[in-house]
Amino acid sequence: MSKSKPSAAYLRSLKKRYRQANRTERSAILDEFVQTSGYHRKYAIAMLRGRQQPHRGPIRRPRARYYQGEDRAAVLQIAEWFDEISSRRLRAAMDVTLADLRDQDHLRVSAACFGRLQTMSVSTLERIRAGARPSRRSGRGRALTKPGTLLKRQIPIRTFADWDETRPGFVEIDLVAHCGEDASGDFAQTLDATDVLTGWTELQAVQNKAQIHVFAALQTIRAQLPVPLLGIDSDNGVEFINQELMRYCDQERLTFTRGRVGRKNDNPFVEQKNWSVVRRIAGYDRYDTLRQVRLLNQVYTVYRLYINFFLPVMKQKEKVRDGSRVRKIFDAPQTPYARLLASPAVTDEDKARLRKIYATLDVVQLKQELEERLAALDRSRKKR
Repeated sequence: MSKSKPSAAYLRSLKKRYRQANRTERSAILDEFVQTSGYHRKYAIAMLRGRQQPHRGPIRRPRARYYQGEDRAAVLQIAEWFDEISSRRLRAAMDVTLADLRDQDHLRVSAACFGRLQTMSVSTLERIRAGARPSRRSGRGRALTKPGTLLKRQIPIRTFADWDETRPGFVEIDLVAHCGEDASGDFAQTLDATDVLTGWTELQAVQNKAQIHVFAALQTIRAQLPVPLLGIDSDNGVEFINQELMRYCDQERLTFTRGRVGRKNDNPFVEQKNWSVVRRIAGYDRYDTLRQVRLLNQVYTVYRLYINFFLPVMKQKEKVRDGSRVRKIFDAPQTPYARLLASPAVTDEDKARLRKIYATLDVVQLKQELEERLAALDRSRKKR
């Protein structure tokens, strides 16, 4: 039956009769209205009860609240444990660690809340966390690279042919200065080494950028890497472009390449970690005493386990250009640890060793220990 819009007078009369009628009479009135108008019975009921006007869209009922206050508190706590990383990365971390957090008695929530946390979408995490993220340390770093010119011609600029980027072991290295607003005198530097394939990052603080200290820090980092070191790529700083490092790479059969002068994009993996890892933890303050260097390295001893085993990272797969717009496409978030386990180039012995280390770790305890060591570093700065 085709619908015919009822007149306003007829509808008012029908509503009045409907309100005053008993249950049997209401059923008869409703039958009459459906027969006359051709409306669906539920739609006709809504009209007679005054909840819906003719032809003005669907009935809007308030949506019941699904996520509770317990869910929000749990999400904010988990986000704090995982260093307030993005919601997409946090979702990946939760997929791996939620059960462990509950078994270790850190996550004390009801069974219903735990079930909701397991299925919560990235967009829901983002809505829950909106406005709750703590402010990050502000500041601006300084570029203090002094180019080494004597050996540049002997060290090739990195090309895709130099490295096999399908296997871990090729790292980009850079120094991050901790000079604050005063670049005079000696001050601490952090040697940042980032594996190109997996994002595994190692950090070592040195008292200044003298070649002897930087070289010793590089050897320490090499010993800490979870896989054999295969290649090094640096900027053109004199702390890297020198005879000692060149000779060492030749002796150890390590590929040694450099970026182009003034092109930071030639070292994108380590440059990104300079901010997201080093600046995020150490900030932009000045550290210039041997004690502060030791305290920084105590922080890094815990931090390297925290970021490499528990914080997922996303790697850019490709760029898609649409006219003047460039869209970046990333892979699924995974921790550097998980990427190493998934790599066929990593030996079974190295994977077993990594699993053994992971089994001894507790992300909440690491976070607490990290905060304690950062507090000691902060106290060393305030005493001056």
